[in-house]
Amino acid sequence: MKIGSLAEIKKELAFLDTKELSVLLLDLAKFSTDNKSFLYFKLFERENPRLFVEFVQEEIDLEFQKSNTRNYHFAKKSAQSIRRKLNKRLKLTRDKETLVELIIYFCEKLRHYGFLDFRHPVIDNLYKVQVGKIEKLVSGLHEDLQYDYTEKILELRKSSK
Repeated sequence: MKIGSLAEIKKELAFLDTKELSVLLLDLAKFSTDNKSFLYFKLFERENPRLFVEFVQEEIDLEFQKSNTRNYHFAKKSAQSIRRKLNKRLKLTRDKETLVELIIYFCEKLRHYGFLDFRHPVIDNLYKVQVGKIEKLVSGLHEDLQYDYTEKILELRKSSK
């Protein structure tokens, strides 16, 4: 079976009434937690644009508090796990400023919780890749925002040396 294109799906959705659309959206939300969280943030983000950022930051804080940093192996595994969860959440937004803010937050927490003190190559590379993502995203932002984030990027680069 061949799945139709987004254009075909969009055309079909135009024929549905609001009740059918709401049932379809609820079925889609029940299908996976990613769909449910995406729908939740799209519905309630209009009232509170910072809702998504606050939610993800709380989730990151909780994960870092639970992380195991007794030795470099467990620290590496914890950092990778947190990064995977962060990347999953980052897929829910297209706003580059939000992406930059959350990745900076993740990098600051890596530094704060002492993950970089291990000088493990995997942790160091993970950190450098995230800083590289920030630089790439910032280069696509407005000049004023680029200036605001430049200082944070320089601070993050100092930590990776």
